[in-house]
Amino acid sequence: MASHRRPPQSGLTHSARATVLSAAAATAAAALGAVPASADPKDSPQSERAAVDRLFEEAERATEKFNDAGVRVTELRRKVARAQDGVARGQERVNRMRQALGAVAGAQYRSGGMDPALDLLFSSDPDTYLIRAEALERLGERHSGVLRDYQRVQRELGLERTVALRALAGLERSRAAVARHKRTVERKLATAQRLLNTLPARDREAYGRGSRSGRGEPPELSGAGPATSRAAAAVRAALSAVGRPYVWGANGPAGFDCSGLIQWSYAQAGVGLPRTSQAQRHAGRRIPLSEARPGDLVTYRSDASHIGMYMGGGQVVHAPYPGAAVRYDPVGMMPVSSVTRV
Repeated sequence: MASHRRPPQSGLTHSARATVLSAAAATAAAALGAVPASADPKDSPQSERAAVDRLFEEAERATEKFNDAGVRVTELRRKVARAQDGVARGQERVNRMRQALGAVAGAQYRSGGMDPALDLLFSSDPDTYLIRAEALERLGERHSGVLRDYQRVQRELGLERTVALRALAGLERSRAAVARHKRTVERKLATAQRLLNTLPARDREAYGRGSRSGRGEPPELSGAGPATSRAAAAVRAALSAVGRPYVWGANGPAGFDCSGLIQWSYAQAGVGLPRTSQAQRHAGRRIPLSEARPGDLVTYRSDASHIGMYMGGGQVVHAPYPGAAVRYDPVGMMPVSSVTRV
């Protein structure tokens, strides 16, 4: 009679299967033991480099705010000087008019003392009296005119003093903003440097060679030369700065931040540009990236917090970040927000 027991589903006996499962469990346990309990995928060199990028980006935004506050301080200093000069001149005019009013009042006092009708009645020489009376009338008119001018100048002086006081208050606020942005920049840069120092040497070197994470491919670009002679001169100046250090808040010639390099380069071409990257992107005509030519300004990120100069061949020259010299990088190193032809 045939047996109805089902054959085993594998070629392993029960004891053999138990042996295999025990070995697999041991292998898994060993593998788990090899991974530190604190391991976190976020602690990879790639994520740390991205964090350094982010810190440099935040520091760059603060640097441009620092630059903008510095521009406002310079403008307000000029405004304060003009207002104070106006107050001083106004005070001199008031003092001169006081003296004139005193002289007129003294003359009137010396010639007064008797009613004009009685003075005429008892006068031995009516013609002389009438001449003198006419002079006194003119003197009175002059007195009234000087008095009106005096009151007007006093009002103007009061307004100038108000303007000067407001300018001084604005100057103090801007100075405080400069100090605040400076502290922010220094804090971000110190944090970024500490994080860089934790990376292995080869990763630090790789970071130094690569400007930014997440580069994109630029479109087909024009191979034409500079659009104007001043753009050509600015290109030559920017090329001469390659290798000089990034110094935040600096606009040359020994060191540069990103907008400082652009301002200095165009200054060598006789063109005055604003100090900040946000203002520089409005310093000319916007063009598509596909039409970029050497000397055009390429601003990055939606807030235009970084800027470089297009050099042709898909490359820009820019001041990247502290610790890195002015250098070439691909135009698509970061998201491009605009291209400006000066």
